[in-house]
Amino acid sequence: MLLTLTTTARPATDLGFLLHKHPDRLQTFDLTAGRAHVFYPEATEERCTAALMLAVDPVELVRGRRRPGGPDGVLGQYVNDRPYAASSLLAVAVGRVFRTAMQGRCDARPDLPARLLPLAAHVPALPCRGGAELARRLFEPLGWAVEAAGVPLDPHVPDWGNSRYVDLRLTGEQRLADALNHLYVLMPVLDDSKHYWVTTDEVDKLVRAGAGWLHDHPERDLITRRYLAHRRELARAAMARLADADDVDAEALDNAVEDPLAVDPPLPLAEQRRGAVLATLRSAGAGRVADLGCGEGALLASLLAEPAFSEIIGIDVSFRALELAGRRLRLDRLPESRRQRLRLFQSSLTYRDERLAGLDAAVLMEVIEHVDPSRLPALERSVFGAARPITVVVTTPNVEHNVRFDWLAPGAFRHRDHRFEWTRAEFRAWAERVGATYDYAVRFLPVGADDPEVGPPTQLAVFSRQEVAGP
Repeated sequence: MLLTLTTTARPATDLGFLLHKHPDRLQTFDLTAGRAHVFYPEATEERCTAALMLAVDPVELVRGRRRPGGPDGVLGQYVNDRPYAASSLLAVAVGRVFRTAMQGRCDARPDLPARLLPLAAHVPALPCRGGAELARRLFEPLGWAVEAAGVPLDPHVPDWGNSRYVDLRLTGEQRLADALNHLYVLMPVLDDSKHYWVTTDEVDKLVRAGAGWLHDHPERDLITRRYLAHRRELARAAMARLADADDVDAEALDNAVEDPLAVDPPLPLAEQRRGAVLATLRSAGAGRVADLGCGEGALLASLLAEPAFSEIIGIDVSFRALELAGRRLRLDRLPESRRQRLRLFQSSLTYRDERLAGLDAAVLMEVIEHVDPSRLPALERSVFGAARPITVVVTTPNVEHNVRFDWLAPGAFRHRDHRFEWTRAEFRAWAERVGATYDYAVRFLPVGADDPEVGPPTQLAVFSRQEVAGP
């Protein structure tokens, strides 16, 4: 997939300063989905074009992310439009490769980022659910002249009409940072899809990239809903942050809230889950705590904020996840008193690790459902048998509650990497068996609204180690 940016402002090669990419060099960046290349097809004083080409590896993209069978679950993972059509994959590449330019920074030429430049942006193939008209509705209010030509299903069979793709060309006078932020937000909005799971972090990204233009956009609500994958609670949070308190569209906010009769907006489920885990750890009086499968470090940040947790360990099988956790926690800027309380290391939960001995508590928050059922006994032995913390807190989705999520297709899991999702009875049976095997008492708590028919969205089990009485 390809994005080009062209300017004719003399000297046009100043575009290289703004993008922090030298026109005489090919630069390559490794991304999760493949490799991004930045190069300049033309670079003269009169005209300069920078190209971002993303070469997606469809095999790498789905490695370790097996889905149930069916055309979309097997062959569809490898044979699809992702290597060719702009999407959230390209938006992620823009955010990674042009991050400094999106922030409006240019240390070498501090005067350049504020300048309006004659710019042309071209995306040859962009999925557009809404057609060319929607592309115009989104970009024209931002000062762009829009050409969005439909791409025929088959140029040799005109009767078949156009596909859902458009050849998008934008021209106008823009600050480069604004142009990049427009594309970063609106490409996945036009596609109305994202290749990754949308969490509360996406609200921060939207507010940051939409600063200065999204608040007053006539299609603000549509942009917000689509960017956040129609997650109502996230859209509600984003619109509240985008709008001034006196300028909130009450009807739009009500439509975005899961329960329109609620007086106070509900906390996102991820926050409720972290809050429930923290409350359980406090109640247990835990000091040495490990977040097993810490991911990008959301729970670690909450643990660090409370001095009662004297030693905090974050482990994950993914080195990339630990890198992201380190960035999220800003390890290089942490005060020394906090930094000394935290350890991050790579490890697999299905193998015994001596570094986890002597813990007061261990947390498996939304982790077990990512483990193949055949490997769960190994996880049980390493956590409950070898490490044997005094308290173990486990959370997992309640599959019965999935019918309450209108964004989730019937029978689908909440995350593409889930190996299973359990009913309340299945989770209780598993937890009680583990407790009996490894001498732990178990109690169960709901997380989120406890629906009288289908139960809470998240189920939580607290395992308390039974002390062996002396002779």
